[in-house]
Amino acid sequence: MKKLVFATNNKHKLFEVKELLKDEYEVLGLSDIGCFEDIAETSHTLEGNASLKSTYVYKKYKLNCFADDTGLEVEALDGKPGVFSARYADKAHDFEANLQKVLAELKGKSNRKARFRTAISLILDGKEYFFEGIVNGNIITEKCGTDGFGYDPIFLPEGHKQTFAEMELSEKNMISHRGRAVKKLIEFLKKI
Repeated sequence: MKKLVFATNNKHKLFEVKELLKDEYEVLGLSDIGCFEDIAETSHTLEGNASLKSTYVYKKYKLNCFADDTGLEVEALDGKPGVFSARYADKAHDFEANLQKVLAELKGKSNRKARFRTAISLILDGKEYFFEGIVNGNIITEKCGTDGFGYDPIFLPEGHKQTFAEMELSEKNMISHRGRAVKKLIEFLKKI
């Protein structure tokens, strides 16, 4: 089985992606390759941050790699938190504080349209490829569900009656932004 590094230390994301790629690749996280650096996400775009991470791993470890960056884009907040989703409330990656800040900023607003967007940068043998996944939905007024992570308890995907945090992982992966981006990645990998 081919090995592919997913440039993340987020155990939730790693588990989700391993499930999606399990039949095709052995997916390794950063700790599996001995990479414990905090790779800076200094770009102003999701694509740029994904590229920074995958490029760093490929150059340093000489391993085929992909990285993602995901943002919650809320229409009434002019697309925020967007690229700053993981550190919206502060720099500590505090998911609860980030979620509460979004709820506070939307208080009293009727437009609750939002979307999750994932950008993936894949580097295979030195060549870079990009993939994107988007899921539209709405921000509900209070948390529902205990699974998932990040903004999952307040994001209700379009056409569904459960938040991402209320769904089984297999159901979430079928429709999620990351799932859609990874499916494009898988289709690409099958063709090469």
